[in-house]
Amino acid sequence: MPITPFLDDDTKFDAETKRVMRVAFEMAWVALGLTDTDDQANHIVAKRIIELAKAGERNPDILCEKALKGLRSRRTPKQFQSTTNARK
Repeated sequence: MPITPFLDDDTKFDAETKRVMRVAFEMAWVALGLTDTDDQANHIVAKRIIELAKAGERNPDILCEKALKGLRSRRTPKQFQSTTNARK
């Protein structure tokens, strides 16, 4: 799933930054076992990656890690269990 639908019209990134954000978003997507139907989770992860990129971060590993940290702090242990079971 691309990150571009989550970009505001007034937010401008160069092609390389968009590529890095896309990679980070895809990494987070896989790590969390997200699907196209996980709209709220997709939105939270994408917005966090965009915020970090606006602040100057360009490392996809760090973008992914920090986005996951933000999402995980909002999820309950039961939600983690279902994500973990889905990946087994």
